[in-house]
Amino acid sequence: MNFMRRYLLMFILLALIAQGYSQDNKEILKLSISEAQSFALLNNREVQSSKIDVKSADKKVWETLAVGLPQMNLAANYLHQFVIPEINLGPYLDLNALPDGVLNKTDLVNAYQPSPSFPLSVRNNTAIDFTVSQLIFSGQYFVGLQATKVFKKVTEKNLVKIENQTKETVADTYYLILVLGENGRLLKESLKSVDQTYNELVKMNEQGLNEETDVDQIKINKSNIQTLITSLESQKDISMKLLKYQLGVGFDRVIELTDSLPGIIKQGNIQYLTSPEFNVNNSIDYQLVSNQEKISNLMLKLERSKYLPTISSFYRHEEQTNQPSFNFAVKNVVGASLTLPIFTTGMRNARVSEAKFDLEKSQLAKTNAEQGLIMEFETARSNYQTAYSNFNTNRESMNLSKKVYDITVIKYKEGVSSSFELTQNQNQFLTAESNYYNSVLLLLNTKAKLDRILSSSK
Repeated sequence: MNFMRRYLLMFILLALIAQGYSQDNKEILKLSISEAQSFALLNNREVQSSKIDVKSADKKVWETLAVGLPQMNLAANYLHQFVIPEINLGPYLDLNALPDGVLNKTDLVNAYQPSPSFPLSVRNNTAIDFTVSQLIFSGQYFVGLQATKVFKKVTEKNLVKIENQTKETVADTYYLILVLGENGRLLKESLKSVDQTYNELVKMNEQGLNEETDVDQIKINKSNIQTLITSLESQKDISMKLLKYQLGVGFDRVIELTDSLPGIIKQGNIQYLTSPEFNVNNSIDYQLVSNQEKISNLMLKLERSKYLPTISSFYRHEEQTNQPSFNFAVKNVVGASLTLPIFTTGMRNARVSEAKFDLEKSQLAKTNAEQGLIMEFETARSNYQTAYSNFNTNRESMNLSKKVYDITVIKYKEGVSSSFELTQNQNQFLTAESNYYNSVLLLLNTKAKLDRILSSSK
């Protein structure tokens, strides 16, 4: 009985934990625009991949640095010889074989005995070799080390660029969702007004106070608005999924956007209707091009360094587990090597010239990038001011067309206006509303672009 209670209690506890975990997963993620951008910088997969590149570049610097540090190697080789070479020193004079008394030639000849053969190696042996080497001088090594450090800076700058681009794309999607939501809300209000007018016309038609075609026309207008609302909701759903993708969260995660369109527009007006400062030298794109120029310069130094010698030294110690009787191997050796290129039939000169050409191209690209970035900023600032002017114009047009449409509805109900005029004014209002929200989206997109340009130059 206690056994069953224990397992029942464990089952209930696990169920509660699972329920709590499920509730945590369904928790609403409330984000302002700045919070959404910060969240993306932590979870966006492209940003995470770029951070891995930075870590890899850091290891690449250490890998190159390690080439110039002392290197230690331990090697063991097992040898088996099927035929062992031998050495024979020839016959030798055995004094014990000489007879007593006077010796003759025959006695001397008989006293010479064949000497035994001595093996010069062993059948099975293991040689253990320990070597320490040190690079003393290499022009290519020093240039390569500088190049890896510049490469690391490039990956770090590229990470910042990807982060700025991610913030811009998140902002664009965030703004689009807000615009679609606000546009849908206004259309739903219009639908309520049209639906009320439609119901009133149906009753008037039942009493014979208007034509059935008038009712049908309003019904068509009502269907058109419903179609627009459905289309906007579908676009908003897709845009929300895109935002979740950019944030690096699952599509089932519930997200609530806390910023409002008026607040974002007001913030942009404060920043960009004046004259913001832009320093091209602090731009990430400009710094990337500058680093490319440094890499080209280092590649030129690398080709020139190939004219210089390479000097290294080493120490080697060797031990054998089964030494032969005659062992002429030296256990300890110290040495140095020098490699000096002398003649390569003009190949090095050609490579140096190619590196010079690449450096000239990098310098031209740097100047071109500087002017291009200034033009990009000036164009983006001008586009924002133009977009703000269009935004004000379209907002006024929408308000006026809404006013005209509302008056036409009243006139139509009083029998002063025709259904054609009502439909025309309604379409005019819907077009003005569409133009207004398009101008809002364009204004916010130019703001996001300016945010990216200026944030990369701080």
